[in-house]
Amino acid sequence: MGSAGVPVVVGLDNGGTSNNATVLTLDGQFLVDGLVEIPSEVQAGPEAAIAALARALDGVLAHTGVPRDLVRAVGLDTPGPASATGVISSRGSTNFSQPAWRGFDVRGALERRLGLPVTYHNDGNAAALYAHHVHFGPEAMTRSSVSAIVGTGLGGGVVEAGRVVAGAAGMAGELGHVHLPLDGLLAPEQPVPACACGFAGDAESIASLTAIERNLLPYWLTRHPGHPLAAEPPARAAKLVRGYGERGDALARAIFTQQAMALGRLFTIAANFTDPHAYFVGGGVVEAAPEFRDWFLAAVREHTVLREEQAAVATFALVPDRDMAGARGVAIAALEALRGGPAPQPLVA
Repeated sequence: MGSAGVPVVVGLDNGGTSNNATVLTLDGQFLVDGLVEIPSEVQAGPEAAIAALARALDGVLAHTGVPRDLVRAVGLDTPGPASATGVISSRGSTNFSQPAWRGFDVRGALERRLGLPVTYHNDGNAAALYAHHVHFGPEAMTRSSVSAIVGTGLGGGVVEAGRVVAGAAGMAGELGHVHLPLDGLLAPEQPVPACACGFAGDAESIASLTAIERNLLPYWLTRHPGHPLAAEPPARAAKLVRGYGERGDALARAIFTQQAMALGRLFTIAANFTDPHAYFVGGGVVEAAPEFRDWFLAAVREHTVLREEQAAVATFALVPDRDMAGARGVAIAALEALRGGPAPQPLVA
């Protein structure tokens, strides 16, 4: 709960169904321990969605007992694709499908609605930023990391010296669309996987829920005739694969082995571009039973090829608090933007 009149920033995580909000004090303390959610209203269009984000801010302030006049800035994340300044792609996206969303400045609209400075990141970058600061703590501003967030698609983020690398158009860290070497990754006669973006053989075409449904499960069912998942509708079957994997099912483990190999090859590429201190894996694939989660992360590590010098200093870890990572990440970003200056200090106590 709020205390002693300490100024705060608010983090708002916008999703296709819900908005989640958090509060971070200027001295680096989160005041929310769990989800504080309301409907996001994104399917009702921009005006309704911006109003819902404003309600989310008011709701989390009421939840924490923080007066509105103590809010100094707001962080916002949404699913991509969007520019570095929060302008939704001119082609729209899965969550922003109506024509009114195409090219819509969601960050600017929220800033005008709230009368507060708003910092924007996409949801993958937000989760990456949170993982980085939680993992490194006081050393976060002197460390680097790469995160892969496995969900419906494959998001990610690159963090250098405690800050997200956004890129010129805001599209840095789109790890899902990095092309991977497929030799030894695909099984005999397995078709080259296709991505919804139009690429073939990129990371998302293998390491995502969509990839399981469209590419991996159809192939592996031909190798395991009579498997119970063959009787399920494809979308439902894809969601059930993780449960089978937790129980050691051979088909499911084959699928997740390919996904782990894909992430390992992705991190191998990242190692030669950014040479990060840490590699983080997040998303639904690791929101699983401990044995499966540990097995999967170990498999990613096994298939990441590092030089001896890199292996001596690099760590592999999971993105913590997946449901809260987005809101917390953009709260950290808002705090960093508010502090500014040439010599930033650690952002999380």
